[in-house]
Amino acid sequence: MRTPRVSLSDVKSPKGPADSVPDTADEATPDALVVDWDGPDDPQNPKNWSFKRKWVVTAIASAFTFITPVGSSMIAPASPQVAHDFGVTSDVVMALDTSIFILAFAVGPLFIGPLSEIFGRSRVLQLSNLWFLAWNLGSSFAQSQTQLLVFRFLSGLGGGAPLSIGGGVIGDVWRAEERGTAMALYGLAPILGPVVGPLTGSWVAQYSNWRWVFWSLSIADVFVVILGFFFLQETYAVVLLERKAKRIRASMDPEKSQHRVVRTIFDKQGERSWKSIFKQSMFRPFVLFWYEPIVQALGIYMAYLYGILYLCLTTMPTIYQDIYHMKLGPAGLNYIALGIGLSGASQLNSRTMDRIYAYLKRKNGTEGKPEYRLPSMAIGTVMLPIGLLITGWTTQAQVHWIAPDIGIAIVGAGVILNFQCIQTYVVDTFTLHAASALAMVNCLRSIAGFGFPLFAPTMYQALGYGKGDTILAAAAVVIGGPAPLIFWFYGEKIRLASRYGK
Repeated sequence: MRTPRVSLSDVKSPKGPADSVPDTADEATPDALVVDWDGPDDPQNPKNWSFKRKWVVTAIASAFTFITPVGSSMIAPASPQVAHDFGVTSDVVMALDTSIFILAFAVGPLFIGPLSEIFGRSRVLQLSNLWFLAWNLGSSFAQSQTQLLVFRFLSGLGGGAPLSIGGGVIGDVWRAEERGTAMALYGLAPILGPVVGPLTGSWVAQYSNWRWVFWSLSIADVFVVILGFFFLQETYAVVLLERKAKRIRASMDPEKSQHRVVRTIFDKQGERSWKSIFKQSMFRPFVLFWYEPIVQALGIYMAYLYGILYLCLTTMPTIYQDIYHMKLGPAGLNYIALGIGLSGASQLNSRTMDRIYAYLKRKNGTEGKPEYRLPSMAIGTVMLPIGLLITGWTTQAQVHWIAPDIGIAIVGAGVILNFQCIQTYVVDTFTLHAASALAMVNCLRSIAGFGFPLFAPTMYQALGYGKGDTILAAAAVVIGGPAPLIFWFYGEKIRLASRYGK
């Protein structure tokens, strides 16, 4: 049976060119019209949008990805106030005010990421953010510690959506040779957000109370909701072509359309079976983790990085208030050091990632490869343990507070370089299913972000900051050290054996 490819322009009226396509099967056998883009330069294809339009979508997706991680850590400096109001005395329960949100980050994307591959990025992203907004606002009215933890968890379920969907948006609109800069901006957002959160939360808590931490965040999120409503466009090719197919079906002669199936290039079975698609999509993150060594290895390393980041975020108030005897507000200013490391390294990486990618393409005379994203990862892998050692061994009352700030900045630089390279590698490898792949990677990292702050107080009390951070630095070398080398030399072989990668 012939399956001609058609575009919307082929179906201008019920008796237009679509009806003139000759049938090779009899009238009882449905013929198939395969809907694709109108050539490689089709302006409706998100990868052919103007740079301005692409950057608007990228910026909006990054705003969604920024605001919810702000909410993950903004309560951290105000945890003592929460504990005082609710009569909490356990350090672990106090840490849960922050960590419970990150635990929800691990759960939400596993379902929300695949949903974006069924219903589209824009719709799912905005509805998830509204869910986050509702429960974040509800957290401000909590009347007990239990209520607060439940509300925080529920808000985190929606808040984790941008962490997977945002990467899918970047993969939808940017070609591989352009994607590095966009991924650098997107990759910075979920890392810088947890830094801005406690920085602002410490001042809000000092001059008001912990409930205003949630109110102020909700006000900020309303602006993001408005931006998304007006400027966030659908980018997922599967959904866009399915909409195009529906318009073609509506334009066809009703009698002739009964004997012809209109499907997209992504639909191999003719009419879409939503039950089958839903089942495949919802299980895809788990299938990717089970069968894809790339997702397993990079997910574990990203989990460790995220755990280190949240360990720093939750222990910094203790360092600067207990050891350096700073007040809550001034102590929060030390988060700027982490922000400098994150944003500074991100800016440098964003300016060089695509250039390195293009240089390696020319040098090797090949098409672009995800492995060409890895050089910056090697630098970040070295910087992370160095920063941890400086932070741990300079955190002493007799040493000026600027010394641990320098170490924290280096930690931030090492974390963001690894993050950006890993996320871009995953998107380059699993472009069409990037949201599902990132959902599983984000699940692993969020579990670590939940768990690390819980054992940190006990570890530092038993070992001190010097020995404690030395153990973390050694683990960073063991876990992360081999990763850039393994994927540089064997990444392509692993990808060729992949079910979903390329």
